[in-house]
Amino acid sequence: MKSAEHPTGGLRFGLGYDVHRLVPGRRLVLGGVEIPSDRGLEGHSDADVLLHALADALLGAAALGDIGRHFPNTDERYRGLSSLILLRHVGDLLAHHRYTVINVDSTVVLETPRIAPYVDTMRLNIAGTLKIQTDRVSVKATTGEGMGFTGRGEGAAAYASALLLRR
Repeated sequence: MKSAEHPTGGLRFGLGYDVHRLVPGRRLVLGGVEIPSDRGLEGHSDADVLLHALADALLGAAALGDIGRHFPNTDERYRGLSSLILLRHVGDLLAHHRYTVINVDSTVVLETPRIAPYVDTMRLNIAGTLKIQTDRVSVKATTGEGMGFTGRGEGAAAYASALLLRR
């Protein structure tokens, strides 16, 4: 059945989630923006929890696996790599499979530092990387209100959703 014949008209929805520990001696990078902090996110790449959740939402919507399948943390090529490069690869993969990104929405859960001053730049980075308009990108932030690993400041989490259209 061709996408145009599909009951949803070729619309595909995906959901992504990622989590990383906060540790001393690492940069804190969210949405491709380095944020001043005494701790950063631990991981194989730059550990950008926001972009990892977005990549998983996009890959999931297209049924193309997950970020670990495409960028395994056992592959030294990805050590310290900017997650904007990973997200660009996901965008190229979607284009190859004839998907258009309709919109993405995300929430970062982080006790400190506050990321509101950086959200507009994050949105620009994501939109530019995915080659979509900025008004199709939403980045929100919340805290754990002192509860759980995010509330205790042990780590950060991100949730993301994506809506795609198959051409």
